[in-house]
Amino acid sequence: MLGLGRRDTIILVIVAVMALAAPIILNPFPTGSAMAQFNAGYPDLMQRFVIFGIFAIGFNILFGLTGYLSFGHAAFLGAGSYAAVWMFKLLSYNVLPAVLLSIIVASLFSVLIGYISLRRSGIYFSILTLAFAQMSYNLAYSVLTPLTNGETGLQVYTSDPQYLRDPGDPIVTHLFGLEMRAKETLSLGPWDFDFSVGYYFCAIIMLISFYVSIRIFRSPFGLMLRAVKSNNNRLSYTGLNSRPYALTAFIISGAYAGLAGGLLAAMDPLAGAERMQWTASGEVVLMTILGGAGTLIGPVLGAGFIKYCENIFSKINETVLHSWFHALPDGLEQAIVWVASKFVGEGWHLTLGLMFMLVVIFLPGGLVEGGQRIGRMLSRRRRGTDEPAEDASRNPAE
Repeated sequence: MLGLGRRDTIILVIVAVMALAAPIILNPFPTGSAMAQFNAGYPDLMQRFVIFGIFAIGFNILFGLTGYLSFGHAAFLGAGSYAAVWMFKLLSYNVLPAVLLSIIVASLFSVLIGYISLRRSGIYFSILTLAFAQMSYNLAYSVLTPLTNGETGLQVYTSDPQYLRDPGDPIVTHLFGLEMRAKETLSLGPWDFDFSVGYYFCAIIMLISFYVSIRIFRSPFGLMLRAVKSNNNRLSYTGLNSRPYALTAFIISGAYAGLAGGLLAAMDPLAGAERMQWTASGEVVLMTILGGAGTLIGPVLGAGFIKYCENIFSKINETVLHSWFHALPDGLEQAIVWVASKFVGEGWHLTLGLMFMLVVIFLPGGLVEGGQRIGRMLSRRRRGTDEPAEDASRNPAE
């Protein structure tokens, strides 16, 4: 189907079902229950799941296939956001031209950075990309204030020209009149499910992006990128110049990041320099490694996992913890709340760091490898055998 093999088709269908049914899957607890705070089926968070999934998918094309670790991809995310907001200011609130321009601007920007950075490899490449990202951040924060509005951030004002805006168009981001913030709520007993236009717009783009990444992985071009990662020196001895391939992968990866930045602006027409900080670049590295670098579905899982922790665990404060453990004796309750509070709320990064450390040590293939191990274990139990698990290096997780 769609030029994909059976295995890749199954993966694509699984991702499609997860994305399209997310408003239901991510709301397992009744709305008024105490566990409802663990629901993630509201539009703003679901949009972040798929947008950062696109960001991680693109980064995986560079890092997962070629082995080039970039710490500067946030520069393309920010460039895409700024380009999209400028389209809103100059043309209209229609998100389609804004998203297209964000891809173009990020691609051109990645040509410049990639051409220079790829003159080096390994840690030197990573440092160069980090330097470019920090320069971009400082330029956006101060030097290019007329274009970026500095620390305040670029946003749309009523005085902006918007030359292509019709009098009847909505004054919010929309797709040919269909507002991104519009949603329908389906109530089934104690459950409420929100179906948002903005989320499904982002989800469909994510599925298209995921399909393109599969085609890249299975193409002769993807095979060349794997050769670059495997042994670049040996490849050069055959007479092949790997730099054009690596640069192309860098540009494609930058275009994905620009697309994610444009979608962020489409959901909230505001672009700030903080999207270009090195922490944003580090976040996509964590997403990719946590999910499984070099795998197809791993970056999507990693992005969803980290964004879930960021938005759900960070909301659990001491008041919530006391409500959970109020039945315990006072001394024990205070002790448990004191310990648990270090891992949630403002300390949720500690939990993320511990989980990331455990994954790197015990699951170097990320969450995908963990899922494969569980699947093999269950398969052996069904067969009633105790055969050892297959070597993951011979059967990489995808």
